[in-house]
Amino acid sequence: MTETAMTAAAIQADVASPGRRKDAAFRPTGHCRTRRHEKHCGSNAAESPAHFRGPPANPYHDPRRWSTVDPRRLARFPFLKEASGFLRDRGITLSDLLQEAAYRRARARGLDRVLVALEKGDRAPLEEPPLRTDAEVLTEVLAYPVARMLVSTIADPYLIRRYALTEAVWAQMRLSIEDAPFVASLAGELGLDLLGGNGGFQIHFTDFLKHTNSMREKEWKLNNQVVDGGRVRLSRERALRVLRNAVQGKIESELPLPVNDEVLEAFRRDTQQVKTILASRKERFKAEELGKVSITRFPPCMYNLLASIQNHENVPHSGRFAIVTFLHHIGLSNEEIFKVFGDVPDFAADVTRYQIEHITGAIGATEYSTPECATMKSYGLCPGGDLLCHQPGMKHPLTYYRRKPRWIMSSAATSRPLAGSP
Repeated sequence: MTETAMTAAAIQADVASPGRRKDAAFRPTGHCRTRRHEKHCGSNAAESPAHFRGPPANPYHDPRRWSTVDPRRLARFPFLKEASGFLRDRGITLSDLLQEAAYRRARARGLDRVLVALEKGDRAPLEEPPLRTDAEVLTEVLAYPVARMLVSTIADPYLIRRYALTEAVWAQMRLSIEDAPFVASLAGELGLDLLGGNGGFQIHFTDFLKHTNSMREKEWKLNNQVVDGGRVRLSRERALRVLRNAVQGKIESELPLPVNDEVLEAFRRDTQQVKTILASRKERFKAEELGKVSITRFPPCMYNLLASIQNHENVPHSGRFAIVTFLHHIGLSNEEIFKVFGDVPDFAADVTRYQIEHITGAIGATEYSTPECATMKSYGLCPGGDLLCHQPGMKHPLTYYRRKPRWIMSSAATSRPLAGSP
């Protein structure tokens, strides 16, 4: 396999086609991609037409028509399937994208996307680049696979989640000015059955449940929706919020991509820059004490959730539910728990207070229990655990909290460090 012949379009197509194997992202251009090109394959692969050999003389002004979608829309929504056709028709190879001066701006924009996502997250301002020329459009479309490759060279779960969230928030903002047919079309590409019209949208209830299952606010419960013929009625704003979840899930599920030595070497400096900032952010994730309870006894999962909240991170609703139940069962009052959530990005005092009171049983008949370790893993909230987490019978965060003091004494007596704990 000739790595230098791998195309950026192939990497882009991997995004647009969730069913594809990830190793297909590194298919050499000498392979047949469609029946239309079979005659150029086989022993004569090296003599494939110029379409496969490299970029045209001026890739920014390729006159060929490849899609019915406005190129500027592809620059704003680069995860669309048509974006792969946009790049494929220009024959841009992976080596070109990584090395050629013509694409230096695209590489810089890709790095910018990752840095902004890491430093700002869902609070990142939407900076719409000028898309007046073909060159500006191509730069923005290319910046997306560049960002994905850069994130993949690091393959850090926190960075992946952060990047996927930011891209999804940007998509939500951009969709706010698009017409209903385009919104519905984009939803269809994401696998959602969404219809638009009459000032609002309707989504099939199964898609609604799938993409709101982490949103525990009362307003998102299915029994609080208007359902007609199996379809949930949504305002435009709420429909875009559902789409944001779908975009985030799509991007997050597709990363990290497999990367080869050429990619690793090309992004060596950028990777180091991102790693330095990433390490700095994680170093700041030191949870503050909560008065009468000791955070040094917290299991890694709950410590990370608390630190994320106190550092203004956007914690998923499953994480908020878990930390509320945990704090409640180790003795914090509802008011003390409420104060913990004052720094979350989408803090709403009345909603937060209601949720806490509902979870802790202050209102309603149910006092919810803390999720066990298996459930935390299924939520994606378990960071892997420490030595105590892997002791026999350790199946619940509250068990960890109760056993931690005895384990520390035992570890000190036997000189066994409790690696990975707060």
